[in-house]
Amino acid sequence: MKRLIPVVVVFLLLASMARAQATSATVRGYVLDSACLFLKKLDKPVGKECALSCAKAGSPLVILAEDGKVYLPISAEMPAAGQNERLMKFAGDKVVVKGRVFERGGSHAIVIEEIASTHR
Repeated sequence: MKRLIPVVVVFLLLASMARAQATSATVRGYVLDSACLFLKKLDKPVGKECALSCAKAGSPLVILAEDGKVYLPISAEMPAAGQNERLMKFAGDKVVVKGRVFERGGSHAIVIEEIASTHR
């Protein structure tokens, strides 16, 4: 039993490190609401007012990258907090985002470290 404890501890440490690994990245794309992205199959927002209206109604804002990948902005802290409030001023805009990117099962998430609007 005493030999098993160090093995379990090492395994748990490795497992937690694997979950937490991220890649630093710069993503260029549009901030739009997730419902319009999927339901209307948009390549870019219809307009700022539309994205803001949907976000205020509760639709999560996401980043649609130039390469077509969709990034869900997530919080680095636990308990996690939604990122809509932080992204509202960028809704409908083309942005450059720097942060830590996570991938799982084909989905992409980003912890935003820096975000800035670019010209549409």
